[in-house]
Amino acid sequence: MKRSNQQATQKQITLDLGIEVQRDVNGIEMGVLENGIPYLTQRGLSGVTGVARNAIQTITKEWEDHFDDTVLGKDRISFFKQYLHSKGYNEPKLHLETIQNGTVHYAYPDIVCMAFLEYYAFESKADSAVAVDNYRKFAAFGLQRFIYEALDYSPVDKWKFHQDRVSLLQSSTPVGYFTIFQEITGLVVDLINADLTVNHKTVPDISVGIVWGSYWKEAGLAAQFGERIDYEHNYPNYYPQAASNPQWPKAYPDAALPAFRRWFRESYLPTKFPKYILTKAKLLPGGTNEAAKIGAMYTNNALPAE
Repeated sequence: MKRSNQQATQKQITLDLGIEVQRDVNGIEMGVLENGIPYLTQRGLSGVTGVARNAIQTITKEWEDHFDDTVLGKDRISFFKQYLHSKGYNEPKLHLETIQNGTVHYAYPDIVCMAFLEYYAFESKADSAVAVDNYRKFAAFGLQRFIYEALDYSPVDKWKFHQDRVSLLQSSTPVGYFTIFQEITGLVVDLINADLTVNHKTVPDISVGIVWGSYWKEAGLAAQFGERIDYEHNYPNYYPQAASNPQWPKAYPDAALPAFRRWFRESYLPTKFPKYILTKAKLLPGGTNEAAKIGAMYTNNALPAE
């Protein structure tokens, strides 16, 4: 028999994703994650729907237990599936689990909160007065906007992190050589345009540099193009990585640039990048689905089979 007093979550990997701001506003706990996703805590969601927390916990657990079910009926989990899937939400959990100051937080994204509100406002047999009231308010105003304004939160310029690195590194490339950071700017622009926050937790030039460095040695490219050299690289002072400035990554001979670009376009992007971007799925508003779509952008560029 399943327990009726479930915990807020079953075992789940805690995200390397901090809370930008969280406060109690008129009795409703709400916040914004580092990636800009607005959320309600379980207590906050209980407050806006007008139901007890154990009801929220039960639905959360039912979603996890029945996530892989393919048959939809008229039960409440079928309602949640139809609602959330139609909005592009296909995650196995209804909340994101993150940690701040040693305390675990369960953040229900705004899209999930609206599913709960609609269910309790129009589908549930429970007293729906509170849910109906809040559903109308949030449907007209937008829950994201409501949370942002209630917390006086303004999203950070999504280009700032990359632009600050570009400014700092613009004259760091040695004459006669190219750097990985310089060469993958197009990829970074694509990621930012896809709403992935490219900051100290998302440094794609490290991923590319490690894989290319291995390929460089395995293929013996130094014999063909000349030796690579170290060059001074610094992170902006607000990056945690700045604590070990200066960094000394590799710069590669310009003669190898055509070989790098072909490898990057036809090998790294279609075969390595999709795995990399999936590790960043929780930083994206659309989660794993959105990460998979971003990863698939380059899959037609693979090298032909030998």
